Amino acid sequence: MGSKVAGLLQLSLVKQIMISIIAGIALAYAAPNIAIEASLFGGLFVSALKAIAPLLVFVLVISAIANQASNTNANIRPIVTLYLLGTFAAAVVAVSLSFLFPVHLSLVTEAATNSAPSNITEVLRNLIYQVVDNPINAIVTSNFIGVLTWGIGFGAALKHSSPTTKQVIKDIADGVSKIVHVVIRFAPLGIFGLVASTFATVGFSAMVSYTHLLAVLLTSMAVVALVINPIILFVMSRQNPYPLIFQCLRESGITAFFTRSSAANIPVNMELCKKLNLHKDTYSVSIPLGATVNMGGAAITITVLTLAAVNTLGIAVDLPTALLLSLIAAISACGASGVAGGSLLLIPLACSLFGIDNDIAMQVVATGFIIGVLQDSAETALNSSTDVVFTAAVSHAYERKTDV
Repeated sequence: MGSKVAGLLQLSLVKQIMISIIAGIALAYAAPNIAIEASLFGGLFVSALKAIAPLLVFVLVISAIANQASNTNANIRPIVTLYLLGTFAAAVVAVSLSFLFPVHLSLVTEAATNSAPSNITEVLRNLIYQVVDNPINAIVTSNFIGVLTWGIGFGAALKHSSPTTKQVIKDIADGVSKIVHVVIRFAPLGIFGLVASTFATVGFSAMVSYTHLLAVLLTSMAVVALVINPIILFVMSRQNPYPLIFQCLRESGITAFFTRSSAANIPVNMELCKKLNLHKDTYSVSIPLGATVNMGGAAITITVLTLAAVNTLGIAVDLPTALLLSLIAAISACGASGVAGGSLLLIPLACSLFGIDNDIAMQVVATGFIIGVLQDSAETALNSSTDVVFTAAVSHAYERKTDV
């Protein structure tokens, strides 16, 4: 038995995770009661990632900026441009598939109880308030916009400090990174617990009546992941994009799928960027920023569910209105919460474009929560893996430019 365990530990982390997924499914079917209790492992893993992620981002950003050489190009602006372009493209894909395969809902009777923003102004106002949040509160509440802002501020302030101070900051950042590495090593156990408890409590039987809706949602996300993102990556790097695409989906997407939290997946993405030999000054900022503003999956969710409500109510939609919906969905998605189900609360905002009553819109939100076990998992996997794809795309483009 000891030799078998040792053999498993010698496997790559991805192979260990795949084995844990199979084991979790098997346990859920063989012993559901025990599988539910296994959620303890998943909860501990996700909690540990969420706890360390804000501190990791804060110290890495400070260290990267304080120790940044004057001639270093972090390439953040083109990455942000790709984030926004990719989110809008995802919304357009969702609109296209919703027109080709229109979805009709049997609206549920119970409405979601969460409070949703009423307009774009409120979404943008919330983002601005996140920027000026108290730095300690930003770390405690995982407000990554605030964490990034204060990290950049402290890093810039310490840029002209003594070499000894800069080295201390770097050592602290390296120390936190080592803690993160230890946490990630427990990913197979955490994923095992998440898979086992999910299959034992929900499974896929509850999704049967929503097959059409899920098919449009998941197909839209697959098109973005396997067609749109590779095209963008190829244009930027002039290389075969699929090896990197599949690596990002495998090493970032799988973990994000089961944690269902972009924030919790930040340490995983940073480890992947390190493995890909990307510039630390770049990914220490772009990855946490992407967890907040790169929301292609969220834009798809908002668009598909909104158009499902529109079709259900028999409202006609022309092309200009569809494009406007794509733009609103993309902007709204950038303000989506980093927690599970955050994008669903922005559906009433998109529904208001068609004059849909808020009570009806919140019933659509409730439908979203019903299918959330798959919708939110796939959405997070797309969002999080795309953060690494776009960071690598810009890095490869810069390397190709400097080599010419």
